[in-house]
Amino acid sequence: MLVLITYDVNTEDASGRKRLRTVAKQCVNYGQRVQNSVFECVLDAAKCRELQHKLVKIIDKEKDSLRFYYLGNNYKNKIEHIGAKPSFNVEDTLIF
Repeated sequence: MLVLITYDVNTEDASGRKRLRTVAKQCVNYGQRVQNSVFECVLDAAKCRELQHKLVKIIDKEKDSLRFYYLGNNYKNKIEHIGAKPSFNVEDTLIF
């Protein structure tokens, strides 16, 4: 299923900036960045719970926020992209 993850991390102090970098690094491991604090991740239920658990441990619930949008398996007709930063199909084969 496609999960859209957005976050807002308070960066007023050094610990907030560190949390922001750590959240972004975790999200990169599971999906692709589509905007500064927005990631598209194709995950099964177990991986989604795993990522959510990791992110919840990182953020400060008093200062930061996370949002998970579950777009399901039939997500291709639910997304329209206009403008810069072309994306790639995260389900295609990657060659390294």
